[in-house]
Amino acid sequence: MSNGKDKIRPEWSGNLSVSPYFTHNMKKEHDGMIVSENVQSNKQNPILRRKQLAIDDYVQGVINGDRAIIAQAITLVESNLPKHIEMAQQVLKQLIPYTGNSIRVGFTGVPGAGKSTLIESFGMILCEKNHRVAVLAVDPSSSVSKGSILGDKTRMEQLSRHPHAYVRPSPSSGTLGGVTRKSRETLLIFEAAGYDVIVVETIGVGQSEIAVRSMVDFFLVIMLTGAGDELQGMKKGVMELADAIFINKADGENRQAALNVKVEYNRLLHFLQPATEGWETKAFAVSALTGAGLDEIWSIIELFHKKTNESGIFNKRRQKQTLDWLHYMVEEYLRVKFYIHPKITKDLPQIEQAVVEGTLSATMAAKELLKNVEY
Repeated sequence: MSNGKDKIRPEWSGNLSVSPYFTHNMKKEHDGMIVSENVQSNKQNPILRRKQLAIDDYVQGVINGDRAIIAQAITLVESNLPKHIEMAQQVLKQLIPYTGNSIRVGFTGVPGAGKSTLIESFGMILCEKNHRVAVLAVDPSSSVSKGSILGDKTRMEQLSRHPHAYVRPSPSSGTLGGVTRKSRETLLIFEAAGYDVIVVETIGVGQSEIAVRSMVDFFLVIMLTGAGDELQGMKKGVMELADAIFINKADGENRQAALNVKVEYNRLLHFLQPATEGWETKAFAVSALTGAGLDEIWSIIELFHKKTNESGIFNKRRQKQTLDWLHYMVEEYLRVKFYIHPKITKDLPQIEQAVVEGTLSATMAAKELLKNVEY
């Protein structure tokens, strides 16, 4: 997919398969950053032998589609160490000219709807069509350790082994809906590496759908029939975000029930304003088990891309998302700067205690804190 910008990219030969130097990777901590180290040998690759890559190494490795360096580049943008954040931004600055040539697809759905299975089947079909597919599977993190369950990479075992695919579990670190603050930058790395279809999977809880909607072009909702009152399980808010709804597991004895639910959803969608201007949201039946309807998913996405490109809506949405990202980052920067301010770290415990005891309102407490901070 392309957004109309022509890029000159290097040849991909030799870069689509897993590097022989990384047939079995281990991770270790170095200088505050997790780096991959081969347990066999990496003597033949001078770049990978270094414990800390230079900016140009990251940039060239990503552009060349080197899977090991792509992994390290993503780890770099996920790091919260100030020096790594600075380096990551320098890397991204050089990668920006190679981004934009993809279509970003968001997948969400109720637990048990079979999102991961459907994504894997969908991804395998695209790979066989010579597309390069990247999956950012955002996992729920432990509220204690902030570590990721990383279950999606296990469930997408077949797709993660395909030379034209890249599956990246990403810890949510407790953020809204399990979408990390660095997810957008990871998408840019995928695009610069030449992946033309990027899938973002949410954990499907809370407000995660809104977060993913803000970073993808096409938003797809997976529903499950045969598990109770399906229409009650689909909130109006989620339906208003969707560009398409797919009822999964439409196979065997469940097929007719899925077709009936599809009709009901289409009836309801008729009365809702479409999520994308000039596009009509519809419901479809699909089966990840038998493969029925999987080709239709891609046909619909291609039609969406064609129509929104012709109308200018595609680029307009991308531009708005970029501006929203800018404002979010400003807010994030101000929040962090606020809480590390010496005056705040000194006064906050006492003010918090006053709010808890009821001697000071939350509004007055906020004003008290803010009046002593200058930006």
